Amino acid sequence: MNQLYQAMRRIYDAQNELSAATHLTSKLLKEYEKQRFPLGGDDEVMSSTLQQFSKVIDELSSCHAVLSTQLADAMMFPITQFKERDLKEILTLKEVFQIASNDHDAAIHRYSRLSKKRENDKAKYEVTEDVYTSRKKQHQTMMHYFCSLNTLQYKKKIALLEPLLGYMQAQISFFKMGSDNLSEQLEEFLTNIGTSVQNVRREMDSDVETMQQTIEDLEIASDPLYVPDPDPTKFPVNRNLTRKAGYLNARNKTGLVSSTWDRQFYFTQGGNLMSQARGDVAGGLAMDIDNCSVMAVDCEDRRYCFQITSFDGKKSSILQAESKKDHEEWICTINNISKQIYLSENPEETAARVNQSALEAVTPSPSFQQRHESLRPVGQSRPSTARTSSSGSLGSESTNLAALSLDSLVAPDTPIQFDIISPVSEDQPGQGKASGQGGRRTNPFGESGRGTRSETEDSILHQLFIVRFLGSMEVKSDDNPDVVYETMRQILAARAIHNIFRMTESHLLVTCDCLKLIDPQTQVTRLTFPLPSVVLYATHQENKRLFGFVLRTSGGRSESHLSSVCYIFESNNEGEKICDSVGLAKQIALHAELDRRASEKQKEIERVKEKQQKELSKQKQIEKDLEEQSRLIAASSRPNQASSEGQFVVLSSSQSEESDLGEEGKKRESEA
Repeated sequence: MNQLYQAMRRIYDAQNELSAATHLTSKLLKEYEKQRFPLGGDDEVMSSTLQQFSKVIDELSSCHAVLSTQLADAMMFPITQFKERDLKEILTLKEVFQIASNDHDAAIHRYSRLSKKRENDKAKYEVTEDVYTSRKKQHQTMMHYFCSLNTLQYKKKIALLEPLLGYMQAQISFFKMGSDNLSEQLEEFLTNIGTSVQNVRREMDSDVETMQQTIEDLEIASDPLYVPDPDPTKFPVNRNLTRKAGYLNARNKTGLVSSTWDRQFYFTQGGNLMSQARGDVAGGLAMDIDNCSVMAVDCEDRRYCFQITSFDGKKSSILQAESKKDHEEWICTINNISKQIYLSENPEETAARVNQSALEAVTPSPSFQQRHESLRPVGQSRPSTARTSSSGSLGSESTNLAALSLDSLVAPDTPIQFDIISPVSEDQPGQGKASGQGGRRTNPFGESGRGTRSETEDSILHQLFIVRFLGSMEVKSDDNPDVVYETMRQILAARAIHNIFRMTESHLLVTCDCLKLIDPQTQVTRLTFPLPSVVLYATHQENKRLFGFVLRTSGGRSESHLSSVCYIFESNNEGEKICDSVGLAKQIALHAELDRRASEKQKEIERVKEKQQKELSKQKQIEKDLEEQSRLIAASSRPNQASSEGQFVVLSSSQSEESDLGEEGKKRESEA
């Protein structure tokens, strides 16, 4: 437009340069079809019209006299008005829109920094009102800016056509003598162009009126959207999304304890999470969210935060949403993408079906009371009714059997524990006996401390896995893997229904003696599961990241009562490895127990042999003493006289006393 303006200015300023200026104008009109405007599409009629003008102006380039007043009124005025008024208006609106955008960003920044611990209704109301006003102002400015841009396209055509039409009319009126050069066909062409300009003006007025009405309707309809945290009853959460885009605050660590938050535009593309900063031409890869894990977290006194961890656990990112609705939708969307639902033909229907199955999982078809009443024996007062109902309930027999099979695995209305009890609660009654929790801190430097050895120091097997606790509940059976599958189904369904996305991450240490859950930050042992009490373990049949085990413990209502508790965990694609590791630990423990029993049995046999040997030697000593005693008694019974060889039998004092006592006894017997 500046070049065209300068060309017409040359026509107006210098009559002598009219030929050159006219030639330049014709050249610029020829190059119009090569221009690519951002909002204007390819207009063949406009291009052909300008080409025809270019030819006519090129023929009139030999005319060197122009009436200045006619050129000023008919040619210079429209283009000057477009340049000085319309274009400056667009630039002014652009600056106003930029200021409104900056005010909106500042208001959003202040709203994001609201503390959830120190609730201040007045500050919250002021910040919310500020966000509402700035967002409304930005929206209004944006719509007026877009309307002016669209209107500019019509004004551009008018600004191009009216000066040319005025120029041609001025040439005709000035060169009356040159009317022979202007054919009737050209006059008809100019008339048609004038009619077209009027039609474009009328179309522009109609379009402007329509856009103004649309702006008013949008302002009324968009009023609830200006609030940063809309009412969830009016805008329900959509849990079936597999694609989502919007602004999030990303936490970037700047030191050991310091961090900053950057607001960027995030969007999902297949199995990838993309981010795009303001001013970037395109988005970049933020994280691969296939098979990832996502959960809500508390971070630096900010609301609506969630953490995404990659499938290998090496990369994690903490993001903050603007509202509770966006917070839950982002978590559900990333969770659906993590399950690779987006690869199906109809992702949203598949996600809806999966979520519906999760909702129905904890809502059995017959309730517990209905099943109890259906299985209750019928009284004797209605024997005929009982016979009729029993003969007519063949169709529901399979349903009752299925209900009985589920009740035989998991008791109805069993409470679910979604978090790990802190080791501090061990002192409370009833805690620590069922699972054997230990609050001892594991020494990271390997020192024993006070000369005591660690429980797992002599263990052959040491394997560490990263797991996330999903929940635990008491079960009625511990001899069938179906109890683990049923517990997984009920816990996952309960999490989906109650919107529980938070999971506690721990390190699972598998040894030959026990299973330990260790806090990765403080190295404190959260829970200890004795390996002999782990009676059943299994991984999910489809999702290999899920695994669980059943722990048989003594406790509950009485110390003699044995109860079984099923614990469910999520790992990083290591469910089968963990189960194999537990199986290996139990095999090693079994062989160690067999060796210990064999060793104890061998020691017992040796002790028995030693005892028999001692008894035998004692018996021999007794027999020897008896034989010696009998010999002495026999010798003492002989007369005490010298032998023929002059030898005497010498008796000990005891033997002589015994002999004396024996003689006295004989005398008493003879006297009696």
